[in-house]
Parts: sequence; C-alpha cells; structure tokens
Amino acid sequence: MMKFAPLILTVLALTGCATPSFVSPVEVTRFAGPQARLASGTIAITPAQGTDSATPEYAAFAAAVGRELTALGYSVVATGGAQVAQLSLTQSVSLPERRSPVSVGGGASAGSYGSGVGLGIGLDLTPPRGEAVETRIALFIRPAAGGSNLWEGRANMSATADSEYGTAEATAARMAAALLQGFPGTSSETILVE
Repeated sequence: MMKFAPLILTVLALTGCATPSFVSPVEVTRFAGPQARLASGTIAITPAQGTDSATPEYAAFAAAVGRELTALGYSVVATGGAQVAQLSLTQSVSLPERRSPVSVGGGASAGSYGSGVGLGIGLDLTPPRGEAVETRIALFIRPAAGGSNLWEGRANMSATADSEYGTAEATAARMAAALLQGFPGTSSETILVE
C-alpha cells in the first residue's frame, strides 16, 4: 500500500491545479487599393455601422488604433480629417470543450509464437480551459469625402480572462499593433501574429 502513496498524492495534487490560461495568435487579413495614399495627413476614427461606441471596450480599441495610426505618420483628429478610419468591434464568449478525462484503449495480436491481448486506461488530469473571449476588429480607411475604401483590415484572437490579455486595454493594444504591423501589408494575405 505504501508504494502507491506517492502516486495518489501526485494525482491529488494535479487535480487541484488551476485552469490553464489560453491566448491565440492574432489572425490578420488586409486589403489595400493600388493607388492608396496612406499613412499621412489627418484621419478621424469613427465607429463602423452597428458598432456600439459607448462602451469602455470600444474606447480602449479606438485609443489603441489611434496610437498605431499616429506611429505610422497620421495626425489623428476628433473630426474633420481628410480620411476616416471606421472601426468595428465584436466580442463573444466561447465555452470550453467538454471532454471525458478517461480514455480506454485495447489491442490484440496473434502470431506464430502466440497471441496477446492488452488493455490501457488513460487518465487526463489537465484541468479544462476556462471561457475564452473571442475578439474581432475591422478597420476601414477611406477618404472623408466618400468613395471606395483605400485600405481595410481584419483581426481576430481569443484569450481567457485569466491570461495576460484578459483586459480590453491589453487585447486592444495587441490587436491594433498586429493589424497595422508592416502597414499597409500585402493585400489579401492572411498572417498570424504571435
């Protein structure tokens, strides 16, 4: 009985582990017009149609996008810019996948020297991942006077609330930097930014 005590203690210790945090890479896709005049002049950030701009999350993302646009060479203004950057933000909660911690496998063999049957039981003590927030942003840059988009980009990522990107500010900074990294980027290319 004593030789099984360390195994039992290990199993009990593992079952008390905290739920692991999770952060996905940021998936980014961008499109640029062939004659686009970008990264100079004035630009105003406005909410895209259907986006609630009265939330703290939207404010965090608009501020992060504004910092990145400023770093690119734009002069961000509240209104009256030569260009408009319309920002769309959607977030949803994805529930963790439920799976059985026990798996059973079997095997059999037969040959000229005999036969055998085996049975294995696997016990996964890894705690399930917690709820993850999936965040999607889209940015559309166009002339303020109207017309076609000069540039557009989309980014999405998922992270659990207990990760380093569990706040709107941290997520916004990461996603805005990934979306505008290497601006304007290769049109129609999808990249993953760690």
